[in-house]
Amino acid sequence: MSTADPDAPVVPVPARSRRKEKGAFFRVLATPAAPLFDLMARIDIVDGDKLPAEGAFVLTPNHYTNIDPVVVGRVMWSLGRVPRFLAKASLFRVPVFGRMMHAMGHIPVERAGRTHDHDPLAAGRLLVARGGGVIVYPEGTLTRDPDLWPMKGKSGAVRLALAAGVPLIPMAHWGSQHLMGRYSSRLRAFPRKRITVVIGDPVDLSVYRDRPLDQASVTAATALVMDAVTELVERLRAEKAPAERWNPTKNHQKETGRFE
Repeated sequence: MSTADPDAPVVPVPARSRRKEKGAFFRVLATPAAPLFDLMARIDIVDGDKLPAEGAFVLTPNHYTNIDPVVVGRVMWSLGRVPRFLAKASLFRVPVFGRMMHAMGHIPVERAGRTHDHDPLAAGRLLVARGGGVIVYPEGTLTRDPDLWPMKGKSGAVRLALAAGVPLIPMAHWGSQHLMGRYSSRLRAFPRKRITVVIGDPVDLSVYRDRPLDQASVTAATALVMDAVTELVERLRAEKAPAERWNPTKNHQKETGRFE
């Protein structure tokens, strides 16, 4: 863990020359938003140097509260990279907000897995070809696990990383639930919360690259990603995850919408 100044909002990491990636549009948004978030939560970053300093990558965080995208975005921004998401297409249809999402380079994905370009992988490849990072929640939605452990994953992150030939970086964070509960939209801003983030080594997908992927290979590769994310969550929580990862289908749960 970090030994940084306890009043610092984000643990410092070695400076990286990434100003070019942070365009004017992002800076206009982040300049007021980042300090405001820092008033509500301090983020400690562990192994921040494992986030690629340049080039394209897929980042796969755990997902258990509605505030998670803000937390992950704040972390990436503090590490000098621009946060871009695969996001629900419905968000892009919201007036004004939708235009902002497009301008920031996020990728709209329909629930059925299709984008406005009819191919989410093609859209992702276009983004990473420009040297950006793409944030993909490997669970596809908020975890259904009652204790907030990562649940069974979906294949989107693996397919994207393999199709684009870029590193897949696992990430985990813990403490966001104190700032905003699962399915809640209410911020609990005071007292100031503490969130810890850890970034892992790239998941080794080399055995699956440059070859046709059948369903068994995709399933196995996705399990590797979820194992890596879960191990990081275990590290943050200092406890072991359940031996069997939560499967919504086996527990008669829909994979969209609230269940609590």
